[in-house]
Amino acid sequence: MASLLIIGCGSIGERHLRCFQKTGRCTVTACDTNPALLAAMRERYDAAGFATLDEALAASGYDAAVICTPAHLHLPMAKRLLGHGLHVFIEKPLAIDEALVSEVRAAIAAANRFVAVAYVYHLMPWIQQARAFLQTGQIGRVLQATSVSGQHFPTFRPAYREIYYTRRETGGGVIQDALTHLANAVEWLLGPCTRVYCDAAHQALEGVTIEDTVNVTARHGAVMVSYAMTQFQAPNENTLHIHGEHGSVKIEGHLQRWGLLRHGEKDWTWHVTPPLERDDLFIAQANAFLDGMEGRPNPLCTFEEAVQTLRFNLAALRSSDTGTAIDIHCA
Repeated sequence: MASLLIIGCGSIGERHLRCFQKTGRCTVTACDTNPALLAAMRERYDAAGFATLDEALAASGYDAAVICTPAHLHLPMAKRLLGHGLHVFIEKPLAIDEALVSEVRAAIAAANRFVAVAYVYHLMPWIQQARAFLQTGQIGRVLQATSVSGQHFPTFRPAYREIYYTRRETGGGVIQDALTHLANAVEWLLGPCTRVYCDAAHQALEGVTIEDTVNVTARHGAVMVSYAMTQFQAPNENTLHIHGEHGSVKIEGHLQRWGLLRHGEKDWTWHVTPPLERDDLFIAQANAFLDGMEGRPNPLCTFEEAVQTLRFNLAALRSSDTGTAIDIHCA
């Protein structure tokens, strides 16, 4: 049975701890500098816990670690953990800049360990099924896609004023927090983004000044893509239209379904996933990471895919700051 260290026990760290436990394939240990959070993990999940990463690494050997800290700490921690010979699972976004990307890439090669990034859309059945269908080429070349999404952040993330979200330097704002999920998913579906024009602003969220609204016009190679997202709207909805030469695909994440409409047809043919609880996706993600550690196939976001999405994030932020379109040079 594998031994995992969960670093950072905020909302997403607790979810990872709980969901890795639920796989029944590993033991988990918590690590957090906040005494109250650490005590809560011990009490709720009967998990061992350490107040610092130094203490955790000195006390025990682990097979893998899950990094759930603010984004500016992701790559420094990943480099250190790889140096200890651990497999590493990194929360999104990968980082806030590319400064350590090449060093971590080299550390991955030297350690020969499995590394993945927790873009959970890769585990959504409606995304996986739509992707498999698109790869058949039945709607011909994809020409355009439109993503419209958002939620009421104070309802779903009431602690947003007190966490990393408040500052760009820790991975905050709608671009790095939520849009990054969709950009990564669209890149997984259609290929890497190559050009971004972004308009973003703080429109409504109380207690913060970071952007909560974004409109993006992008190119993914020849495919024209638009993204619109808010973090204050009433509906919790996520819709992606993908239009090709011979028909269209629609993915409705809030309804856990995807549909097909060919030219000449009047009604969508829907493929609906049986109801899932939110933890189900994260349990599937945990199992996928454990599979990757064992050298088995898995759908998780790779390090290089996450680097590409980091470039999207940085280009969107730069475009918003400068009012200009930014080209992304894919590796």
